[in-house]
Amino acid sequence: MGASALPALLVAALLLMAAAATAMTVEDSAPDNIQPLSTLNLAAAQVAMDSASAIHASPDVLGKDGEDSAWVTVNFTTPSPSSDHWIGLFSPADFSSGIGSAKVAGEGDAPAGLPVGPIKYKLGNCEPDFLRTGGGNTSFLVINQRSDYAFGLFSGGKDNPKLLAVSNKISFANPKAPVFPRLSQGKQWNEMAVTWTSGYNIGEAYPFVEWRMKGEETSKRTPAGTLTFTRGHLCGNPARGQGYRDPGFVHTAFLKDLWPNREYSYQIGHELQDGTVAWGKAATFRASPYPGQASLQRVVVFGDMGLGAKDGSSELQGFQPGAQVTTDRLVKDLPNYDAVFHIGDLSYANGFLAQWDQFTAQIQPIASKVPYMVASGNHERTYMDTGGFYNGNDSHGECGVPAETYFYVPAPAHRGKFWYAADYGMFRFCVGDTEHDWRPGTEQHAFLDACFAGADRKHQPWLVFLAHRPLGYSSNDFYAQEGSFAEPMGRALQPLWQRHRVDLAVYGHVHNYERTCPVYENTCTVKGKDRQSSYAGAMGGTIHVVAGTGGARLRSYAGGAWPQWSVARNESFGYVKLTASDHSSMRFEFIHSDDGAVHDAFTITRDYKDIMACAVDSCAPHTLAN
Repeated sequence: MGASALPALLVAALLLMAAAATAMTVEDSAPDNIQPLSTLNLAAAQVAMDSASAIHASPDVLGKDGEDSAWVTVNFTTPSPSSDHWIGLFSPADFSSGIGSAKVAGEGDAPAGLPVGPIKYKLGNCEPDFLRTGGGNTSFLVINQRSDYAFGLFSGGKDNPKLLAVSNKISFANPKAPVFPRLSQGKQWNEMAVTWTSGYNIGEAYPFVEWRMKGEETSKRTPAGTLTFTRGHLCGNPARGQGYRDPGFVHTAFLKDLWPNREYSYQIGHELQDGTVAWGKAATFRASPYPGQASLQRVVVFGDMGLGAKDGSSELQGFQPGAQVTTDRLVKDLPNYDAVFHIGDLSYANGFLAQWDQFTAQIQPIASKVPYMVASGNHERTYMDTGGFYNGNDSHGECGVPAETYFYVPAPAHRGKFWYAADYGMFRFCVGDTEHDWRPGTEQHAFLDACFAGADRKHQPWLVFLAHRPLGYSSNDFYAQEGSFAEPMGRALQPLWQRHRVDLAVYGHVHNYERTCPVYENTCTVKGKDRQSSYAGAMGGTIHVVAGTGGARLRSYAGGAWPQWSVARNESFGYVKLTASDHSSMRFEFIHSDDGAVHDAFTITRDYKDIMACAVDSCAPHTLAN
């Protein structure tokens, strides 16, 4: 399709691109932290419609049978092919309706109408014969994101893009349909939160979940609450500017009084004003075990995954090369675990908000079946002068808003304070928020103290601390350069871990795998490398694990000799799996994403009296027991 079909709004919007004073800036200079969409300098784009160039997408209508994703074939041709040609997927289809007419507060140099970035893109030479023939076809995986779509064919590379042709519009049969259900535990062990996204505001349709226990004949309906956010909720660019996209509406319903370990079926839906229902996908889940109950319980933990790309778009193989392989492995292994904790750096949207929809679509096969619990990472929350522990712009203007809206967690106050407790049978998980102060005297420190103390260890013997940044031990290269071998001031929690006899602490943030011996104050409390695969009796310290291996580009360790507390390392994509079936033994495994093989493991075997035994600083100094 040539220039004659170009919407007038598109021409106006792209002309405004040239007037934009500045392109995106990226605070993070490391290659693994650069969002590929930010490398497209749309502020310099020009309209250069070429009647000899054309691009066409098919089919026109997607999701006719209720699907929330579809493969779209894109045919394109241009008379002077080069390696600088690229194809972008834009939504809304006029390239400008996702941006309001008002300027962003405090961004006087950003003109009104600055167009949004594409949802994804591909280089023209992804088609092997493109440079020779000037034509080709490729496939994009398109998900339902509440609006229509169009593809643009550009020349000029990323630095000086010139729009040559715009495709026909495509859309889903029901762009507002409820999509991408994701489960999480509620504030009670027998409560499941169901969260999803749609285009329906509460004034248009009533959101609900229809559900029943397996074996029951009748279903019940539970209403859902509705949240959203606007540009005004966000803290800076690109999230408020080129990366902004209307997030739609996020709904959460709480299914209560569940029977332990029973299987339930559910379906998300919206009752329209005329009484008809717009249904989403149906799914099943198994309710959590009663706290302290002895049964087979398997929990997966990892951090730093990001977005995969089944269609090969957006050069994500360079940004998060392991994200798709980890997702695929977790989908394949779904029958063999019961819950997931993704401990920060979730989507790496980095201010390009359409990526949050892409991420929830990616994890839906997992998150719709088992609780998908999350923690806050620097790429979700960190933004200067917004009350966090760190300055910087790792969230690229998001300042926690999308993550705290798209995902429910049972935070005791609200999701802006992203710390919480989760009981799963014999496990108690205390999840910290390393983007807020955790030191003694803070609200979070008091919460963690109470969370650890709240575990009845004769029934919940396995006490686990989870957080994004390593507060314990890591021999990653940048921590070694700082001389801290951990987040500076991180070990302020060490007295709590020791006093409450925390078994295991797992972190993300560092993109490699490392495990320590049971350690306290830099000293292994179980001596000998040959004794680190099986622990019996009292350990006397906490085992610290870094598992930021979900998919983001891997990082190296510090050079030189290993610190004496570092007993296992693995520079591979993978995840931690914890397995317990009784109160006396727990199995830990680090599983590679590519082949599903176990590459590090240990077991803990002990009795209740071993948990309660005094170790250094674990019993009050004035007691006779110490």
